[in-house]
Amino acid sequence: MKYTNVHISSLGYELAPVVVISSELESRLEPLYKALHFTPGQLEALTGIRERRWWEPGYPLSRGAIAAGKKALAGAGLSPRDIGVLIYAGVCREQFEPATACRVAAGLGIRGDAAVFDLSNACLGVLNGILDVANRIELGQVRAGLVVSCESAREINDLMIVRMLEERSMERFAVSLATLTGGSGAVAVLLTDGSFTTAGKHRLRGGVTKAAPEHHGLCLWGVSPDGSGRFIQSMTTDAVSVMKYGVELGRRTWEAFLPELGWSAEQVDRVVCHQVGSAHQATILETLGIPREKDFTTFEFLGNMGTVSLPLTAALAAEREMLEPGDRVAFLGIGSGLNCLMLGVEW
Repeated sequence: MKYTNVHISSLGYELAPVVVISSELESRLEPLYKALHFTPGQLEALTGIRERRWWEPGYPLSRGAIAAGKKALAGAGLSPRDIGVLIYAGVCREQFEPATACRVAAGLGIRGDAAVFDLSNACLGVLNGILDVANRIELGQVRAGLVVSCESAREINDLMIVRMLEERSMERFAVSLATLTGGSGAVAVLLTDGSFTTAGKHRLRGGVTKAAPEHHGLCLWGVSPDGSGRFIQSMTTDAVSVMKYGVELGRRTWEAFLPELGWSAEQVDRVVCHQVGSAHQATILETLGIPREKDFTTFEFLGNMGTVSLPLTAALAAEREMLEPGDRVAFLGIGSGLNCLMLGVEW
């Protein structure tokens, strides 16, 4: 897929206020660590994550998405009236219905002829939302669209820590480790046809998506009946298999991405990856032959924020002038399912 009239005009984000260090989670898991004869420090050693952020208890997801959306609109100098489509793309949503996007749109003052809906595809949600808006812009249906997301890791972490303390087994620890990497945050990506302003226009050149749905059972997060008429929420991840098959899918996507964009690997100036952890980062960069100095990471202090991770990391990289005008930037996304989506942006 290629685009000629689509720009990322602004990125807005909201950082959650509660900093949770890895040793704090381990202190809550002390009975499990004693039962398994673990020494403290395992969580950071295995993931490279020192800390992550959580929202305060009961924080509405729409509030974070609205805050990020307001920043994105202000950053591009656009009015809510300019937005032709609003997509909420988080894994976490406030209710089954209506769409969380509706509450966000109301908070931002977006109404009228705008399309307003949720989109879900695990950690790829925001990137998929970018493609949806890009297609509408390229077809001339809208001049501007906003993709927002807000993720919260507090609730699922609290639930899984209780489960781990109940079972105190190596098996439970292994399938719950990825849950403990979860962070919270909100992000907004504003895309336009470039006609509103000459400032802050980063051209979306195109992208490639590939799927390996035979691996749909490797990472599961949802609710299921507990046998007594109630439902329980849980999350399990086969982290070893996710990395093995995810990296292979990433390799195949990268090999298709470069010729689609007409870029060589050497011409890619910067990459921004989905923020899983240190082991995944090292493996994917080595497999794709990308020098580590071309990457920019936030997992060390923000953890894995799901759909929010990649675009928020890009926003921080831009703030710190790691992304410079004219840079060829590759967004490398991966989501459970398994799905992989890579986008090329001329910064």
